[in-house]
Amino acid sequence: MTDIPPPPLAGVVGWPIGHSRSPVLHGHWLSRYRIKGYYIPIGLRPQDFEDGIRSLPRLGFRGVNLTIPFKETILSMADSISDRAALIGAANTLVFREDGSIYADNTDGIGFLESVRSSAPYWSPKSGPALVIGAGGAARAIVSALLTAGVPEVRLANRTRTKAEMLKEHFGARVTQIDWERASEAAAGAAIIVNTTALGMVGKPPLNFGFEHAAPNAVVVDIVYTPLETEFLKRAAECGLHVVDGVGMLLHQAVPGFESWFGVRPEVDEELRNAVLSA
Repeated sequence: MTDIPPPPLAGVVGWPIGHSRSPVLHGHWLSRYRIKGYYIPIGLRPQDFEDGIRSLPRLGFRGVNLTIPFKETILSMADSISDRAALIGAANTLVFREDGSIYADNTDGIGFLESVRSSAPYWSPKSGPALVIGAGGAARAIVSALLTAGVPEVRLANRTRTKAEMLKEHFGARVTQIDWERASEAAAGAAIIVNTTALGMVGKPPLNFGFEHAAPNAVVVDIVYTPLETEFLKRAAECGLHVVDGVGMLLHQAVPGFESWFGVRPEVDEELRNAVLSA
């Protein structure tokens, strides 16, 4: 009797995990490409994280995505780390090697850039400075991606000044720290304006930001996608600016992981976007 190989397994690990749309996203691709595999949401309490992750390769998992609160924790556990994950200080994508070792990568920056390029193809990293609002984990990935792509200056505004100063120290002279109260003024001359905070998300207060200083051809991005049109994006659109919502980043950051685990490079398109939004 011929042994039938087990189906490829991947998943997303977090605590809590019920909010994640990644199972819908990857499930759509598995169905589209007729891959007999599974992508499973896995809730691990923080105290169980290391044991849980190390057990997954033995259970047949080829890798997982990581979400809150594990993106930074994994770096001390991984056997090898990509340069970009090391630079950012966090990982969101794990690949389990055949010997059970763990490779950690960060695809958030890739997802951000691909989302902007697909939604605003006229934007170029070298077209001018970027204004980034926020200094958390997502901001680190986005600042890293912008600098690597060739943005001449990143202006960074955060409510807690010390966090912005830490990112400036980490990324160097091309990052300029901006006082929170002067964030709107710092939009002057910026080619791209990005909200990386949770402000504007369902259940959170809105981001108080004015676009009166923004250049007329500026691209405005909000990585929040619940709601799809935040007040931040709505105000930008009312000023005639080109807006990019947060769904594209979610979709594009998933591509490298899916390709590593299932052997097919998936396509991001309107059908996928609609599937994820309707979930």
